[in-house]
Amino acid sequence: MGGESTTRTAPRSGGTGTAASGGRLGQRLSGVAVALGLVLFLGGFGWAALSYRPYTVPTSSMTPTIDAGNRVLAQRVDGGEVRRGDVVVFRDNSWVTGSDVVKRVVAVGGDTVSCCTDGKLTVNGKQIEEPYLPKGTLAENQNFATVTVPKGRLFLLGDERQGSLDSTAHLTDAAKGTVARTAVIARVDAVVFPWKGGLKRPTGFEALGVLSQPGPLATIELLIVVGAVLVLGGGAYGPIAKRAGRSRARAARAEAAGVR
Repeated sequence: MGGESTTRTAPRSGGTGTAASGGRLGQRLSGVAVALGLVLFLGGFGWAALSYRPYTVPTSSMTPTIDAGNRVLAQRVDGGEVRRGDVVVFRDNSWVTGSDVVKRVVAVGGDTVSCCTDGKLTVNGKQIEEPYLPKGTLAENQNFATVTVPKGRLFLLGDERQGSLDSTAHLTDAAKGTVARTAVIARVDAVVFPWKGGLKRPTGFEALGVLSQPGPLATIELLIVVGAVLVLGGGAYGPIAKRAGRSRARAARAEAAGVR
């Protein structure tokens, strides 16, 4: 009768099917995450390369919006898309030969612009609030007669009005300081080095018409960040799963050794 052992042992195959299945599923999901992440990450950079151009602004004429030496991203746009308040990059050899210039559009074709009325820039008879100007400075360092901007052209000023060689420095030119819309090659969207972020909307011009909408930079940033997170998360699954598997194996061996 005696002699039968009552020692209980765990089945060798117990639970391994579920663990193996879960491991395969995790590997597949991590692979999908890495692939999707790469698409988003590289797609974001590709979209940025097609939509934006980087520039280094060499002068302080746009201070404090853009300081000398700042690196900006400017969205590639057609000159016909430019609206009042936009900060644009343009090339006009009558201003500077062979070099790009960055200024703010304050009036477009058909507008009348003058300065100053109660210390403020006036466009089409409306006084313009310009919070982007350096605190305590005038809207213009000299009064200038009313200028009517010809169709298809733009009147531009620097945010640092005291030292900016802008439209007011070219009032005696044949075009009365204006620049053709076709000279515009990009619209500044953000200051990226040192980081200041997106330019604030020039709300002082809203009473005169619709403002430009921000470019796709925020969406591009989101794609890049999400893509990076998916790539890193998916890539980390393998090492984490291995470590977790080793921990479970050690725990199982310890439990088996304690069986009596």
